[in-house]
Amino acid sequence: MWVSYVAVNQKLPSDRLCLEKILLQCIIQSRTLSGADAINALRPFYFAVHPDFFGQHPKEREVNENSLKRLNGYLENLQKPGFRSFKPTQLTFYVREREPNSSNVQESFSTSGFRAVSFTLHTRDLLSTVLDILNSCSLSTEHVQSLNVNSQPHKEAKSTLNRPIKWDKTYYSFTGFKDPEEDLEQAQRVETTLTSWLDDNEASAVKKLKKSLPLRKELERLKFELSHQLQLSDIRWQRSWGIAHRCSQLHSLGRLVQQRPEVVKNVKGRTVVFTDRSGMSAAGHIMLGTMDVHHHWTKIFERLPNYYKLQKRLLFLEDRISQLLGGIQVIYIEELQPLLTLEEYYETLDSFCNKLLDSRLRFHPHSLRGLQMILESDRYTPSLHEFGHFTIPTVCDPATLQWFIVAKAQEARENLKRKEEMMITEKELIGTSTEKFSLDRLYKEPSVSSAQMIDCCKRLLEESLPYLQGMHLCISHFYSVLQDGDLCIPWNWKS
Repeated sequence: MWVSYVAVNQKLPSDRLCLEKILLQCIIQSRTLSGADAINALRPFYFAVHPDFFGQHPKEREVNENSLKRLNGYLENLQKPGFRSFKPTQLTFYVREREPNSSNVQESFSTSGFRAVSFTLHTRDLLSTVLDILNSCSLSTEHVQSLNVNSQPHKEAKSTLNRPIKWDKTYYSFTGFKDPEEDLEQAQRVETTLTSWLDDNEASAVKKLKKSLPLRKELERLKFELSHQLQLSDIRWQRSWGIAHRCSQLHSLGRLVQQRPEVVKNVKGRTVVFTDRSGMSAAGHIMLGTMDVHHHWTKIFERLPNYYKLQKRLLFLEDRISQLLGGIQVIYIEELQPLLTLEEYYETLDSFCNKLLDSRLRFHPHSLRGLQMILESDRYTPSLHEFGHFTIPTVCDPATLQWFIVAKAQEARENLKRKEEMMITEKELIGTSTEKFSLDRLYKEPSVSSAQMIDCCKRLLEESLPYLQGMHLCISHFYSVLQDGDLCIPWNWKS
């Protein structure tokens, strides 16, 4: 019967066309899911990966931010009428671990740990995409079925049309139709290369970059004027907000300065950082929360004298800890540590210092001079970073701490020396690459290490890439075009 059907289908093109339309209609009807339904269905996923829950883990937070941007772009494209050009999109998320005995979704995630999950999106409809995301992250999909049923006006028709249709391979051979499974397998086999991605995205990036140029000039003007007026050391942003958003924040600060010039008299020589909360950071920078109003900013500026007093006490604690540990320097690295307030960091140092005093550890004076350490409250075992600094948990047993530092001291000195050499090499390669490709700017995300950046630049210099002239190139972990035209490429791109 199958052979006779194929023969009839070969003789009657009108029937073949009719069948194709019916199949297409069935697939579309069985996959109907609105954008609002998709957002509701993905709520457990968003709750598990949202960057706000990774405040103590800056690297993982940034990875999730970048992946969410690319995921949102994929979902938006799915909802565009007539959009048919899809490419497999690989995403990586850090997913918070679930508590085993919690039934409430908002309480079912622990803050103690997370896991990395990577998956590739290649579906062409919202329903399949939502299911793939939830399944990849080991999240329940039971609620999705009810959402999909509610979105269908004819439940009886849906139950019939929702049967999966899987044709024999000979069907595609006889009819000439494309085998969707074969297309998918071929797309997955084709790995994205740097040149192919630049070919496909150069025009979009150039268009966005040209559109952003006036705003970029405005941003530089506002930043220069405010820095000069307030005699600031620098103005920074904790997160990669768009140019328009940054301009808006500087305009807000400018209005506050005009309205209340007396409250900003104590900021000379300081760095202002626009971030998620207001206060003073552990590094001594003035933090202005982007969600706060002028009233909150004004209070921060008024409290600056008290913050400066606390900072002096904090520096004394760092020196005291250094003396107790043989001269090792206590440092705070913004790129590698969570963004702590001055009060939070002071409490951490104070608690650790008291612990050392109680333990009465004995280090030879100045025996560890030249070495560095950072304190972290979310670790349990000490470690040595590739850049040469020790990462010491605040709960670390003093005897274990002493043994570890002494045993790893020579390796730490070698790592510090290697770090200095790498920093010089990285800076030289960035300059050479910027000049060769006539880039307007070449930079990297904080989560990209110097070793990764060096490897990336060395391989870039072996390529001929005329696409990059005048562009802003960011070395990241993923391919993407930012809203202001910056090109992001993974450091381990393929040629």
